[in-house]
Amino acid sequence: MTIAYRRRLVDSPSYTLNHEEVHKALEEGISFSEGLTPHRVKVDRFGHAASISLRVQSRGEDGRWVESGEVELPAQTILVAAGTQPNTVLAREDSAHFVLDGKYFRATDEAGNPVTPEKAISKPTDVRVLLSRRADGRCMSYFGDVHPSYFGNVVKAMGSAKQGYPIVSRVLAEVEPASAEPDALFLEQLNDALRATVHKVERLTPMIVEVVVRAPLAARRFRPGQFYRLQNYETRSRLVENTRLAMEGLALTGAWVDRQQRLISTIVLEMGGSSDLCLQLKPGEPVVLMGPTGTPTEIPENETVILAGGGLGNAVLFSIGQAMRAAGNRVLYFAGYKHMTDRYKIAEIEAASDVVVWCCDEEPGFNPDRPQDKTIVGNIVQAMYAYANGDLGDQPIAFAEADRIVAIGSDRMMAAVARARHDVLKPYVKPHHFAIGSINSPMQCMMKEICAQCLQLHVDPKTGETRYVFSCFNQDQPLDQVEWGALDARLRQNSTQEKLTAEWVDHCLVKLGSREMQRI
Repeated sequence: MTIAYRRRLVDSPSYTLNHEEVHKALEEGISFSEGLTPHRVKVDRFGHAASISLRVQSRGEDGRWVESGEVELPAQTILVAAGTQPNTVLAREDSAHFVLDGKYFRATDEAGNPVTPEKAISKPTDVRVLLSRRADGRCMSYFGDVHPSYFGNVVKAMGSAKQGYPIVSRVLAEVEPASAEPDALFLEQLNDALRATVHKVERLTPMIVEVVVRAPLAARRFRPGQFYRLQNYETRSRLVENTRLAMEGLALTGAWVDRQQRLISTIVLEMGGSSDLCLQLKPGEPVVLMGPTGTPTEIPENETVILAGGGLGNAVLFSIGQAMRAAGNRVLYFAGYKHMTDRYKIAEIEAASDVVVWCCDEEPGFNPDRPQDKTIVGNIVQAMYAYANGDLGDQPIAFAEADRIVAIGSDRMMAAVARARHDVLKPYVKPHHFAIGSINSPMQCMMKEICAQCLQLHVDPKTGETRYVFSCFNQDQPLDQVEWGALDARLRQNSTQEKLTAEWVDHCLVKLGSREMQRI
């Protein structure tokens, strides 16, 4: 049985904006229970939802809602309707051309003068779908949920396009085309700039693969800390066991960029499923490469910076460390690995640091190639502690002088660094240093604040106030505010599906002859 909980059904956007949705829901057997407010969810020993507790509310004599008890109902699947709000990320990235009026973009008339559209009305008297006009006559238009007149449902969004296209046509007619006929050379250059092809695929370690992509425009715009979304084309993917080996969109690190050669290096950890298909890509094969996306890592000037990279996280730090050094910062780099065979791109790590402390959980550990570098058998926190208290000898860069710490690796590794700063490392760090981690939440759209798959809970350590942030918009987040338990749960939320997909992809690759059967 499906039950929807609301304070009052008549307050529901689905009712106020499109009451037919409620009629259809009732026809499908959905029950609406009014006057109930979700309070807490109880889980079983596996961490799965078992029941939901709801506060019962009723109208008092003064007409206000008052609580009158609590009820607990069994529930194995709980869907939260978070509501919608206009996505105005562009106003933060380009405030010159995207101006806000409240929570929506500001509208302009066809001459570029600011105007105020009618709000929450499907058929406004004056249709205002332009949000800016440039000096050369080109305009930017907007429709659907980002527009104050048309937000709310798909029908109104479609109506906004029907009403707005005449305005778009008029302003386009005012701008002379650059050429009466498309220039063949220009089109060729445009296609070359926008299209991505595989340049090289190389295995770096038993579990890590480097995919170098030729993508001129994407390479030119990359900044340290940003990432990309990589996919193959379904139509070009191989068919095995009636399955198209089409990759899901993978969020991948931009390890290095060669702007002159128009190349981008992305580093892939083979975790099963789509990531295992990256090794099947061939040089010259066209791929989909979205990005760069995410917020570039802040690069200060003339500071002492500690970089802490765990496993795959070291790939993110190649470009960050080099940018830090180029800005006059001193870089102390802790590079950590579980196994001796996990290390890759040694020269790139050395180029990103003034001093490297090589850490490995496996004996006998690494041998440094530079005289100033150190080595230890242990994890990142153990290495930091040993370096800070002098167990590793002299400190070419004093640990206590660090102005900021940038930690990138698994959620457990970053959580350990976050805790250690207030525990074993507390005597050795500056009281007011700045510490961030690159939070790799689950991601789906990677288009900045769209699908909410990457929401990350933050808790203010001083006030206890909670808030949610979109990791795809800014993956660099304060270590002391990240709620690590919530991140761990989010990363495991699709684990069953991921394991099944990994098994099936492995089976398909065995059938292709690309992988030997793994016997247990």
